[in-house]
Amino acid sequence: MKRNTSYKVCFVFAVHLLLLAKANAQAVTLNADGPGNTYELINSVLAPGFDAVENPECVHPSFGRHIVEVFDTDLNQYVFEFYSHVAKDNDRCINFDRQRVEIKTYDQSPPNLIGTLGETITYKWKFRLADGFRPSSSFTHIHQIKAVKGDDANPLFTLTARKGNPDKLELIHNNVTKVATVDLSLFAGVWVEATEIVKVGAHGTYSMTIKRVSDQATILSYSSSDIMTIRPDNDFIRPKWGIYRSLNNPADLRDESIRFNAFSIEEGTVLLR
Repeated sequence: MKRNTSYKVCFVFAVHLLLLAKANAQAVTLNADGPGNTYELINSVLAPGFDAVENPECVHPSFGRHIVEVFDTDLNQYVFEFYSHVAKDNDRCINFDRQRVEIKTYDQSPPNLIGTLGETITYKWKFRLADGFRPSSSFTHIHQIKAVKGDDANPLFTLTARKGNPDKLELIHNNVTKVATVDLSLFAGVWVEATEIVKVGAHGTYSMTIKRVSDQATILSYSSSDIMTIRPDNDFIRPKWGIYRSLNNPADLRDESIRFNAFSIEEGTVLLR
């Protein structure tokens, strides 16, 4: 009887340590640190030894790298600036009706940077759209949560800027349902911070909050306690950030830039009770 009690105490203690480890999981962060070696910095965090940057330099090498590090006077620090050019760029010389410059995690990334069934992941990042930002009427994704393997053609979630009257920023689920929509003008020339929490499952949970950095005012907020965050035949989910836009109506667009910084990916938001 005493031995069984001892085993039970050990088991409870082990579970306690596991929950504590999850509760205190360390976030993986990516911050600009100054000009030069930008792709190398991104890769060292998101996919060490591999390539986490998708760019159009196969067709537009003369511009140089389409992500650089610049000093931002509002934040008083270096940040990443992503560039997309209407007449010069495409999607990696694979698709020519769209343009892409994005960073990502993927199957070569460490396990703690991809989301598998049952896990909870918190993503955070800051971004600033340029003044006068001109989105496509089809799509201009600045963030995606994508699935890998199986039915993975469409993103699970996107933050999509869209031309309209007025222009909008849309949070879209499963490439179809607009679960939140706000005026794009709220983001022009303003630094904001996004926090996205995903519990991975057929009946998962999801939340997205975007706040202005200057005064912490909430600009966009959405949450669901029962929403599909992975499909039955997917292996895992992963994030992407950047500019991914349609060229269906190039006259609507201009050469564009977005600034990003303070990327954070953290698995495990289990709290001890």
